[in-house]
Amino acid sequence: MDTKTLLKKVRAIEIKTRRLSDHVFGGEYHSTFKGRGMTFSEVRQYQYGDDIRAIDWNVTARYNEPYVKVFEEERELTLMLMVDVSQSEIYGSQDQFKGEVLTEIAATLAFSALQNNDKIGLILFTDQIELFIPPKKGKSHVLRVIRELLEFKPKGRKTDVAAALKYLTSVMKKKAIVFVLSDFITGPFLSPLRIAARKHDVTGIRVYDQSEAALPPMGMVEMLDPETDQRILVNTSSKSVRRNHLLHYQKRVNDFQESFLKCGAGTIDCSLQESYVKKLLGYFKNRG
Repeated sequence: MDTKTLLKKVRAIEIKTRRLSDHVFGGEYHSTFKGRGMTFSEVRQYQYGDDIRAIDWNVTARYNEPYVKVFEEERELTLMLMVDVSQSEIYGSQDQFKGEVLTEIAATLAFSALQNNDKIGLILFTDQIELFIPPKKGKSHVLRVIRELLEFKPKGRKTDVAAALKYLTSVMKKKAIVFVLSDFITGPFLSPLRIAARKHDVTGIRVYDQSEAALPPMGMVEMLDPETDQRILVNTSSKSVRRNHLLHYQKRVNDFQESFLKCGAGTIDCSLQESYVKKLLGYFKNRG
């Protein structure tokens, strides 16, 4: 992708997602994700009803009358975006690929965090860690994140959410708001998710195409697995083949939902056939 085309795409993503974050998600993001704790603001004279544990004894001794410490919520947060860039994201039965929707969701979250003056970091992963951008503030940083989402060429093809979560735990020592964006066509990841969720506020966003759930009866069809590059002939007219495919798909969905639920983490399921805006807004409102 040449520079001119890339900048045009970045600008298009910025216009679309910035409008959403400014007018729809800004307030919801702020109210959903609270600060890490309380930070010292000032001292003032003691008033009736103040907690005596807040008395600043040094200032009290200096002025010979009681003063208390005033604290305020520490608003600065760190948003970590973990985005699956494996080959299975290059799929979509209608207007958009899964990877394109993941990029838009990530950009919307990044601009929402920017509006609240929070830091934003990025991890791109397949079955290996493809790219890590440490958390930082500022619009130019957010635009860099979006450029990487648009143009990055991964080396790996498959998906390993477990390895990505282990990497997150190793590089992020302070608490962060973490969104894991993927179709979750992956192996088990419960154990590293449990460790990550103890320290961070984790949400999994599963983006999928409704056509992935059920095979239509179309006779013998050659199918390609984008993550292994393997081609196989599938008899889609067979009821048992279609049933087994559906059961395998449902198991993967259940594993995703149950793993996050067991760890006290949040989940969002969003198909390409529905609005991710409504899904995000509903999630924020339910958590707020």
